[in-house]
Amino acid sequence: MNFGRVVRMAIRYKFTFAASIVCALVVAVLWGGNIGTLYPIVEVAFQGNSPQQWIDAKIESSRQTIAKESAKLEQLCQEASASAAEEEALASPIALAEGRIAAEQTALKTYGILKPYVEAYLPSDPFRTVVLVVVLLLAGTVVKDAFLIANNILVSRLAQLATFDLRKLFYRRTLRMDLATFSEDGTADLMSRFTNDMNQVASGLEALFGKLIREPMKMAACLILAGFICWRLLLLSLVVAPLAGYLVRWLARSLKRANRRAMEEMAVIYTTLEETFRSIKIVKAFTNERQERKQFHDNSKSYYARSMRIAGYDSLTHPMTEVMGIVAISLALLAGVWLVLSRQTHLLGIRMSARPLDWGSLLLFYGLLAGVADPLRKLSDIFSRLQAASAAADRIFSRLDRDPGIRDPKNPVAIGRHHRDLAFENVSFAYQPGKTVLEELNLRIGYGETVAIVGPNGCGKSTLANLIPRFADPTAGVVKLDGVPLCDIRLRDLRGQIGLVTQETMLFDDTIFDNIRYGFPNATREQVLAAAKQAHAHRFIETELPNGYETMAGALGNRLSGGQRQRIALARAILRDPAILILDEATSQVDLESEQAIQQVLEKFTRGRTTIIITHRLAVLSLADRIVVMQGGRILDIGTHDDLLTRCGLYRRLYQIHFDDLKQIA
Repeated sequence: MNFGRVVRMAIRYKFTFAASIVCALVVAVLWGGNIGTLYPIVEVAFQGNSPQQWIDAKIESSRQTIAKESAKLEQLCQEASASAAEEEALASPIALAEGRIAAEQTALKTYGILKPYVEAYLPSDPFRTVVLVVVLLLAGTVVKDAFLIANNILVSRLAQLATFDLRKLFYRRTLRMDLATFSEDGTADLMSRFTNDMNQVASGLEALFGKLIREPMKMAACLILAGFICWRLLLLSLVVAPLAGYLVRWLARSLKRANRRAMEEMAVIYTTLEETFRSIKIVKAFTNERQERKQFHDNSKSYYARSMRIAGYDSLTHPMTEVMGIVAISLALLAGVWLVLSRQTHLLGIRMSARPLDWGSLLLFYGLLAGVADPLRKLSDIFSRLQAASAAADRIFSRLDRDPGIRDPKNPVAIGRHHRDLAFENVSFAYQPGKTVLEELNLRIGYGETVAIVGPNGCGKSTLANLIPRFADPTAGVVKLDGVPLCDIRLRDLRGQIGLVTQETMLFDDTIFDNIRYGFPNATREQVLAAAKQAHAHRFIETELPNGYETMAGALGNRLSGGQRQRIALARAILRDPAILILDEATSQVDLESEQAIQQVLEKFTRGRTTIIITHRLAVLSLADRIVVMQGGRILDIGTHDDLLTRCGLYRRLYQIHFDDLKQIA
């Protein structure tokens, strides 16, 4: 059970867990003890007796009963000795009398032990006895509530610590997952598990370590005291327990299933919100607000239906426990009142008690059963929370237990800085079976060489680039760095040699300074500024941004223009000083003047490092030593710009479409 795994994470905090249990135990004992004060008030004070008079009366009553039952027993034994038939007929009355004498002797011994303490420490009149009981009740309540407060704090600490650990573990495992997982699951689904599901787990842990431990202890304290009064009568009142257990099990399964489906619907709502807000410009441009409202309405209505199903099941919990509790108390009430009124110890031939019950004991018995009702009611209130937590834990661990497709090798090969070549040998790749993106691709890129990759959309250019930092692994063939297969190199060692600048530049909601040094956290301010100057970002940072390098970039860099974001991303890659530089449409959003300046930077920066450029911009293509033309996941041709214009029809068409305005530069 996945929720059990979260529980095990929580109980690793042994001191907090143990302290919460101790506090719950004290609360339970005082709960039963406070109800127990009912007995001296009813049995002693309300009869107009002092405690000393009450215990003297009890001792005298027990002695009289022993004498009476002893005489009766002696007579029965004489009658039984007359004949074998009489002996057999009187066996049951004789056993009953012997049991009654033994019970009264035990009671007499107990009263004898208590008598010195009652005479020495308890008040000598009824009213002062009530005052003492009330004072003890108030003191017990104050102490109980103090331990209850401590228990609640400790339980919250335990739940939050466990959720804190689970959230960190989930985040660490999520960061280890390959890019395909994020594409398949979607960010919104992961966000739902990080937020809504985690909150459900925390709520369930608080319910488990709080009420689910404390309230059964309170019930146990009452049941134990009731068992001391008359355990057989207690068993009679619990005959409905098996039926209640069956109904609870059915309700638990139904609630867990309903909660799991509700969480799935909540994940759909997260997805709708993410898509709408990220694409708000498109929504407004095409005046599709009504359509988006309808989709959100439909998703919310599905979640509403699931929530109402949960509410329906949850509404059954309290009435079910209340009915079962009333049935139990009714059985005990009927049986107990008959036993007291008739002064009998047997019911329907079944022995219910060793001594006849008195009204004080019976009222205390019912008070203790009533004391069970409040914890039972509170347990019914947390039932839905536990099932929701269980369903949430299943959803979290279904992702947490998934192994990443891209993992470090068991025995990694240590490599130095890239110095020889990067080779693709018979490489094929498919995101889904039967849908090949790259097919039997062979390409060798020498160290220090700059290679541009061009081709129509969907031909596999970006996929080819993604294989280099192992964002994905080939489905066939192998990619080698300096003769070592990439899958044999530790990911940190491999990616530590790579600088990446993509078309969709993502910045963090942090300062410009920290965004630039993201890939090199130990960089000095001078190094950061030098990288920004090389990327032609320094001037706009100092003159156009309100706080210069300390300006916050905003979520995903939304406070900057596309061109500004790309130049900062380029500065980030330059600062990393990578052995391999990958530029995936890295200058697509900068103006012509900035592009020419960046070209001069790249012309110097690409020396002494292997560079892969994916672009349609001729100004950047002119940096390439070779140009690779791709079509349909295959390499169609490789050569210089002039060679390809002469012999490659596809390259010539691409050139005519995209580069007519830059022919003179070519």
